[in-house]
Amino acid sequence: MGMASNRSLLPVAAARFTAAVRAVPRDRWNDPTPCAEWSVRDVVNHMTGEHLWVPHLLGGQTLADVGDRYDGDNVGADPVAAWESAVTASLAAWQALPSDEEPVHLSFGLVPASLYASQMLVDLTVHCWDVARGAGLDERLVPEAVSAVLAFLEPQGSALAESGYFAAAVATSSADAQDRVLALSGRDPS
Repeated sequence: MGMASNRSLLPVAAARFTAAVRAVPRDRWNDPTPCAEWSVRDVVNHMTGEHLWVPHLLGGQTLADVGDRYDGDNVGADPVAAWESAVTASLAAWQALPSDEEPVHLSFGLVPASLYASQMLVDLTVHCWDVARGAGLDERLVPEAVSAVLAFLEPQGSALAESGYFAAAVATSSADAQDRVLALSGRDPS
């Protein structure tokens, strides 16, 4: 699937991430994840912050307009409720967007919403696995989302690690799409 169709996969990937967040056992929120130095709670906090930004950015605001209001703790005492509130508003903003070509201000410039949707799909998919791995949950991801993320990430090759958003790719001989996505994003699928 191409980047323009990735927006349609956001609700499915978000539902899988939400299911993982809801399933985190009470005693596993502070457990480590494959994200260096991030606990399960930290990953959910990061994703909550990312989705709190969406209505602002899809509404035409810049990063400067939003400022630092989502820095720090976005989940408080109830990470599940905080996540659900953020993702509900995020998905509503995506659904209301008239076109995948709408301009969105990101840290690296003005881009079409389709690119932003692809980045959000990557985060939902890869960080879902991080939460599942850290909390000891089922690690299988949404196959359609995995395929779309693989199609988005594969052409970027070594630029992924150079961007600073991912660790260096992990070598894998696996033909499994999920394993390949994880390896490209610097995670050891085994």
